[in-house]
Amino acid sequence: MFLKDIQLSNYRNYESAQAHFSEGINVFLGENAQGKTSLMEAIYVLAMARSHRTANDKELIRWEEEVARVSGRVQKKNAQFPLELIISTKGKKAKFNHLEQKKLSEYIGHLNVILFAPEDLSLVKGSPSIRRKFIDMEMGQMSPIYLHHLVQYQRVLKQRNQYLKQLAFQQKQDVTFLEVLTDQLVEHGAAILAERFLFVEKLGNWAAPIHQEISQQKEHLEIQYASGLVLTNPKDKKQNQADLLQAYEQGRKREIDQRITLFGPHRDDLKFSVNGRNVQTFGSQGQQRTTALSVKLAEIDLMKEMTGEYPLLLLDDVLSELDDERQTHLLKVIQNKVQTFLTTTSLDGVKQEMLDAPRIFHIENGHVEMESE
Repeated sequence: MFLKDIQLSNYRNYESAQAHFSEGINVFLGENAQGKTSLMEAIYVLAMARSHRTANDKELIRWEEEVARVSGRVQKKNAQFPLELIISTKGKKAKFNHLEQKKLSEYIGHLNVILFAPEDLSLVKGSPSIRRKFIDMEMGQMSPIYLHHLVQYQRVLKQRNQYLKQLAFQQKQDVTFLEVLTDQLVEHGAAILAERFLFVEKLGNWAAPIHQEISQQKEHLEIQYASGLVLTNPKDKKQNQADLLQAYEQGRKREIDQRITLFGPHRDDLKFSVNGRNVQTFGSQGQQRTTALSVKLAEIDLMKEMTGEYPLLLLDDVLSELDDERQTHLLKVIQNKVQTFLTTTSLDGVKQEMLDAPRIFHIENGHVEMESE
């Protein structure tokens, strides 16, 4: 899979811009605040129908304009098709092959991307919510079924939390509706748990040898899904339903007292261990960075395994954060494998001998100019 080109209209600081990409490595070169990261973000937005930098879509629209557009052509093994996202002050419209998609969840997955930015180095040592978001964003691209259950779970969870508050303050007294919401939450939560356990198992299988190679065979990485529930057989949806239902029944009084849903995938986490020790707590900064890099690189092969296509790799100013050894390994892994986009203020800090004929784009004040090849 690769992105052939992109067109921007009134997006961030771009009035109008277009670029035709190489199937290999594409470099966005320019000073800070010129639009490099915005161009990278636009590729992510085209794929995911949302930004990784802001939750406010209005920030994506150029100053004093009302509509922004991002479009591009995607090439897969046996098909080529256009994608388009229209962002306005009234909402978003997503088009696949010129047809507007009724739900954004039906749009996501046509273009798969893996983003690696400096903040992703905090995947290991950051909060559990960062790791849950990581799982949801990656799995949402690979599995439409997972994305459906996730959207429904979040909707029901919000309703259930509101009703728990009403029960706590005695604005409502009928627990029958709580039971209805609980049954719905259990259905979607059980499916999410089964999919997550399988994903984490596969991710660990891909990440372990990568980590071993980066650490020169000195370290062994293990990734485990850390659920707050006692699950009998976590990859079995029906058994997860029984375990979840039991947890909600036993914890009903506590949930009403605390006015929040205390159990389920929205409270789970990932655990990373290196040589049997929790790297989140006891690992050095170098071990934590190697773990984050190993996980990101593992995603490339995992996404190929699950979708049949390699994703796009977006490296947003991350090479400067990696030492020579990790940078070399990263660039070696991606060579001739995935279409890659990277932003940098200078190629001086990049191991240029590892870059195989990159296509370089100079970005200045919202203008894109391709360097002559």
